[in-house]
Amino acid sequence: MKCVNNFRLRLAGRELIPIVVGGMGVDISAARLALEAARLGGIGHISDAMVPTVSDRRFKTKFVAEKLKKFKYNILNNDKTDVQFDLARLVEATALHVGRTMEAKKGPGLIFINCMEKLTMNAPRETLRARLTAAMDAGIDGITLGAGLHLGSLALVQDHPRFRDVQFGIIVSSLRALLLFLRKNARLGRLPDYIVVEGPLAGGHLGFGMDWAQYDLKTIVAEILQYLAQQGLEIPVIPAGGIFTGSDAAEFLESGAGAVQVATRFTVTNECGLPEKVKQEYLQAREEDIEVNLISPTGYPMRMLKRSPGIGAAIRPNCEAYGYLLDGSGHCAYIDAYNHERETRGDNTALSVKDKSCLCTHMRNFAIWTCGHYTYRLKDTTRLLADGSYALLTAEHVFHDYQYSKEHDISLPEPSCPSNAGPVRRLR
Repeated sequence: MKCVNNFRLRLAGRELIPIVVGGMGVDISAARLALEAARLGGIGHISDAMVPTVSDRRFKTKFVAEKLKKFKYNILNNDKTDVQFDLARLVEATALHVGRTMEAKKGPGLIFINCMEKLTMNAPRETLRARLTAAMDAGIDGITLGAGLHLGSLALVQDHPRFRDVQFGIIVSSLRALLLFLRKNARLGRLPDYIVVEGPLAGGHLGFGMDWAQYDLKTIVAEILQYLAQQGLEIPVIPAGGIFTGSDAAEFLESGAGAVQVATRFTVTNECGLPEKVKQEYLQAREEDIEVNLISPTGYPMRMLKRSPGIGAAIRPNCEAYGYLLDGSGHCAYIDAYNHERETRGDNTALSVKDKSCLCTHMRNFAIWTCGHYTYRLKDTTRLLADGSYALLTAEHVFHDYQYSKEHDISLPEPSCPSNAGPVRRLR
């Protein structure tokens, strides 16, 4: 059986290790993680989710405080129409986040940014254009368009001087979604440079309904590969979601995929942006601890750990500070859920909003623990320590395990040196 290292992804005039580390926001796919993937010859993602707050955390800027100060008068008002992002400041935050990452890049790989269409920010087109333009200006290698169909996204930047230089990819969960994207953008003469096919076992927001379990990644990938072949289109297809071992990855590559996108196993690496206590929650997780629910205000199902502290929490909508999910009319589904709960129970009763979550605040505080379906298998990829916790891994260790392992083996870290490969454990 071949391993991942027997294959190469040809993209942007390069030959790359066909491993893509997915773009987990908010700052979970941190710059350190993306830089390691690029150093090792693959592709690493950063995320543009909540870039102003990420910039505040990384560079000690004050973007969130400035926005809150400007709109503080509106905190008690249910109407959030007035709450707008300063596009110049949004561009500045994106330039910092992307620019500093690109300046630090070493090695033969690439750095991409994951751009979510569902971050509507009370001005969907204007803010999306600002985010895309700023990332391109800052030198990003590629942009992965996710969390939405992105039917008009490319048109927003078609006049940018790097429009045909930056690698653009689209995340889809069906052939139908891909066809919609291709037909809408046909007039631009700009095909996607790669296609990420995200299956039902992925983490975070899913491109399926609550009937997600009826779908299968291999089937969807095969349909898309067949369509591209029939049309004579040579666009790399990158499966994502539930690819847990190097052998899982190699099977997709042997069937015609250009690369694989993986994320779950990188959540428990030192370079991942999650706090260490949350990484331990992932490592301790059992299969029954994982659920797919509908608490996201985006309307998409979302996979997460059931004990995420943000589930059922009732915090006042914090749109004046954040407001990333406000639609073009200044509306968010969490505001409706929060107000309904408050009206039902009264101001003096402890609230618990179960229908929706204030995703902006909770994601910023790492209180919604989104995860892939196979998170419960993470404990089998490392060692249990004497204090009952699990040893964290390095991104290099996990990357190389995907790259070189065979027969569904998982290489464990040495007890004395977690960054070194140790004995193997076979997982199926």
